Amino acid sequence: MNILITNDDGYRANGIRVLAEMMDRFGDVTVIAPKHHQSAMGMAVSLGFKKLAYKELPDMGPGKWSYLDATPASCIKFGLNFQFLDKRPDVVICGVNHGSNASSAACYSATLGSAEEGALNGIPAIGVSLDDVRTDADFSAVKAIFPQIFEKLMSSWDRSNYGLMYNVNFPASPLSGIKGIRVARQGRGHWIKEFRDWDPCIFARYHITEEMFGKLHDTPLEEGERAYLMVGDFVDDEPCSGNADHRLNGEGYVTVTPENLDKTDYADLRRIESIINEDFPVRP
Repeated sequence: MNILITNDDGYRANGIRVLAEMMDRFGDVTVIAPKHHQSAMGMAVSLGFKKLAYKELPDMGPGKWSYLDATPASCIKFGLNFQFLDKRPDVVICGVNHGSNASSAACYSATLGSAEEGALNGIPAIGVSLDDVRTDADFSAVKAIFPQIFEKLMSSWDRSNYGLMYNVNFPASPLSGIKGIRVARQGRGHWIKEFRDWDPCIFARYHITEEMFGKLHDTPLEEGERAYLMVGDFVDDEPCSGNADHRLNGEGYVTVTPENLDKTDYADLRRIESIINEDFPVRP
């Protein structure tokens, strides 16, 4: 099995090393990760006629490692255009992300954005996240449980379902605290107070280090500018829902959420067909 791996925390993050070690038992691992942290980039690609620095990392392993100074989705594109030009990988796996990608975070996640790039190309794709942003996060539950989830998903994958991918989220808990695995739907929520005055000290409160970001730049302000930092507080929009991924994570369960590239709302498609066609009939 040929396995293509990336993440959004950068090639030096512990999560991607853990993922490569787990996947090494299943086949040949190729890691192409961003040079620097690229969180919340979604499916963005590095356009704009920008030089994209690429470097092979022969001292890292297991598998073949390299970095690209670009977004996570761009890393998958790069792999498909070079390392896997003649033969597509059997699976794209993104993570292990330092931080949750449950609920509305899935809409912004570059972990899932890079999985989407795999799904767009007809490749089975999985995003894996742990709800702990610390560089020294406890990955014991991920190491013990994710390989089993991976085997189950790959052996039963519906290849006829175009755009299918899976979003796997682990709570911030050691293996002893995990209650089980639940299939879930994407939960609902939003953020408030998202922009705060720039304060470098806030990075320490959120356990963000230069190891995660590469190098934190405090760019000088031009005259009249004011600096902000985007963080925010999460608001749960469905605190009583039993099968929402973020709720189940909070209760100590690992969640597996099937997602799809196709954003068509098929229920509403059928509803508005009669409404639109009534006033704007289609000519034969």
